[in-house]
Amino acid sequence: MASAGQTMAGQETATQGGVVRTVDAWLAEAEAHDQAGRLDAAEQILAQVLEARPTYPPALHQAAILAHKRKRPHEAITRLEQAIAAAPDHPLFHRNICELYRSQGRLDEALAHGRRAVDLAPDDAGANYNLGVIHYDRMEIDEAIVYARRALALEPGMAAAHFELSEALLLDGQFAEGWDEYEWRFDLPNSPSLLPHKDKPLWDGKPMPDRTLLLIGDQGFGDTIQFCRYVSQVAKLCPNLVMACSSEMKPIVMQQAGITRYADRWEHVPAFDAYCPLSGLPRLFGTDLGSIPVPVPYVRADPAKVARWRARLGQLIPNGFAAIGIVWAGRPTHGNDFNRSMTLKLLAPLATLERTALVSLQMGPASAQVADYYGAAPLIHLGAEIADFTDTMAILEILDRVVAVDTSIVHLAGAMGRPVSALLPFAPDWRWLRDRSDSPWYPSVELFRQPAPNAWAAPVAAVAARLAGAA
Repeated sequence: MASAGQTMAGQETATQGGVVRTVDAWLAEAEAHDQAGRLDAAEQILAQVLEARPTYPPALHQAAILAHKRKRPHEAITRLEQAIAAAPDHPLFHRNICELYRSQGRLDEALAHGRRAVDLAPDDAGANYNLGVIHYDRMEIDEAIVYARRALALEPGMAAAHFELSEALLLDGQFAEGWDEYEWRFDLPNSPSLLPHKDKPLWDGKPMPDRTLLLIGDQGFGDTIQFCRYVSQVAKLCPNLVMACSSEMKPIVMQQAGITRYADRWEHVPAFDAYCPLSGLPRLFGTDLGSIPVPVPYVRADPAKVARWRARLGQLIPNGFAAIGIVWAGRPTHGNDFNRSMTLKLLAPLATLERTALVSLQMGPASAQVADYYGAAPLIHLGAEIADFTDTMAILEILDRVVAVDTSIVHLAGAMGRPVSALLPFAPDWRWLRDRSDSPWYPSVELFRQPAPNAWAAPVAAVAARLAGAA
């Protein structure tokens, strides 16, 4: 949410602790506390100002910003609604409340206020950007592209608008421009630095036969799995290839031909001449819908691990039962987790399948939901028995199919060529494209999409019907 600063005259006085000052002076002090991270002090001042001036719009707006920072979204919305009731033509209030409504899935209200903000302040790049984001969430992708471009016409260096434009273009299959815009991801606010130092150039895609190239696993597990398919192509141009990536990814990434050294800590990275993030390779190779490299499978399970897990699952799964792996939630800290994750209870139609055992591959806090499972199909939760991705790969090799929300498991099973039913939110990540039930990245993955935001019942029912028909 954007701060308004001192947006309206507030020359009337208010008293705090016996001190008489103008209202705006108190608000300035509250904002100073806020910016310094002294939220309790800011909140105390705002509470006293609002007690004296309960309908003063700048105070209500500032209180909304503070409530948002303190993760009290309903209070933030209420404060902004009160501010708008008192000052209905203030564009920043509409701009901020549309983002709050969007975060709560109230997209119709978000759209109305987003449009109002742009009507009131057509030259506000932030308002145009916010409206574009709302259109993306509503799967109005043409409009999302229009408003991202308007934001950039007003503020060409706005990294968030560039990134939003990239996601809309890539979702629409417009890869050429989409990859170029995707490069702005490293300029986003609070984006971590790709390298601890920047004294080497970004690789331009040209051969480097006598020099060393550093590839960097720069994003999450799923992205690393998706883009490591390019490693063998890079190695043909740069035979001295070093990979910097998390230790968890090593069993997967090192299956790609051409890596001469792997480092999971910066201090272990040897000297190199140029670098490239894995997620930058599609742009350098000019990837379009017709040229996505699909060397599937490009990840394989260790045969010894497969044998061990086959014996283990043979003890747990009744004879003659299909084994369906399930994952219903992603990493809670993911920025889009509220949109892509569900609860185990929403997978109830799978629990009615005959001669089927469900095998939970769920990790993290959401795995506790297995305690409340009461379905007819047996549920096997492997939990702590899965030590790392070598175990996960072995299990995926044995299962008949995986049903999962958009997590690294979908990418891993897809990279192995294993059958996957992916459950996607209404506004999915760009890599799943629009209006498709298949994926050009992973031929074995079937896509089941929400027909509306938060509407998981339809895709889950469709997957259950698909599995029942295959039985």
